[in-house]
Amino acid sequence: MTLVVKLGSSIVAADDGELRAEVLDSVCEQVSALERSGERVVMVTSGAIARGMRLMELPVRPRAMDELQGASAVGQGDLFRAYESRLSAHGTRAAQVLLTAADIAARTNYLNARQTLRRLLQWGVVPVINENDTTATDEISFGDNDFLAAQVALLLEARLLVLLTNVDGLHTGDPSLDAEATLIPEVADAEQIGSLAIGDRTSAFGSGGMRSKVAAAEMASEAGIPAVICNGTRHGTLTTAAAGERCGTRFAAQEGRDTSFKLWLKYAKPAKGRLLVDAGAARVLRESGSSLLPVGIAGVEGGFEAGDAVEVTREGSVIGKGISEYSSRELAQVIGLQSEAVRELLPHAADEVIHRDRFVLV
Repeated sequence: MTLVVKLGSSIVAADDGELRAEVLDSVCEQVSALERSGERVVMVTSGAIARGMRLMELPVRPRAMDELQGASAVGQGDLFRAYESRLSAHGTRAAQVLLTAADIAARTNYLNARQTLRRLLQWGVVPVINENDTTATDEISFGDNDFLAAQVALLLEARLLVLLTNVDGLHTGDPSLDAEATLIPEVADAEQIGSLAIGDRTSAFGSGGMRSKVAAAEMASEAGIPAVICNGTRHGTLTTAAAGERCGTRFAAQEGRDTSFKLWLKYAKPAKGRLLVDAGAARVLRESGSSLLPVGIAGVEGGFEAGDAVEVTREGSVIGKGISEYSSRELAQVIGLQSEAVRELLPHAADEVIHRDRFVLV
């Protein structure tokens, strides 16, 4: 089984952009100890842009895409060497792995990434993963590495996701602003935190915040993977979390985990369009797990090709997501038609618009 640990920018770098050497020393020492004990560990890190900013002496975080990508290019190698040297000091090998959201969204790339990571883990190597900021764009970016860490946990069917930050966990309010805020030790389901005002504050260099960490933890939890948000600046918290002991805020794993394909479809594959269905189709999709046929479709939104993912909706509410066997152009010709009429118009078309094996409720 695999443990995925994510280090946020607030853990990796101080507000002046210097690496938090003592924190990295501590985390890498814990990772090596876990690896020696037989644990497979994957590290997901932020901080490449922050490190590049420091090395280039940039006063504020850039906004232009080319400047962000340039800062990342400068900082990426230096940041990996910081991990590699510390892990090596404890006899642990490391490998740098750069991913983009496009790698995760394309099923073939997704499977290749999983095979590569599994091979590294079998070799006893700790993958150090970061987003490939130098090639990612706004349209194909994870947005923050909390989401990337959750995706990696799902990809590898990890036993635990640990999100290290500079606070003790999720609180009832912002502890820096509210003296009455208390730590929430465990989240059993999403409804428990629905009423909380979770802030977006992050470090001077980060792009996430507590909200993104909660979203990542919920994603893992829903996929059957427990998650912990805890304070990585405190020595030993990773070891404590890995052992299942009380630490930070733990999100319990939910039952009924989907297949690997459906988890990929649900969380990693972006939808290119939307299908509006009638009440009957909505009911059988929700209750019977049936396939979606042309007769149940009331409208099509967006342009997409066969093989693209689409959302399925009823009266503005998303029911699920699936892989369409039809392009939007083809569907426009057969909306609401029975199967016999569809075959007359499109003789080689599939019977189902979305097969039940390629559909997931959301």
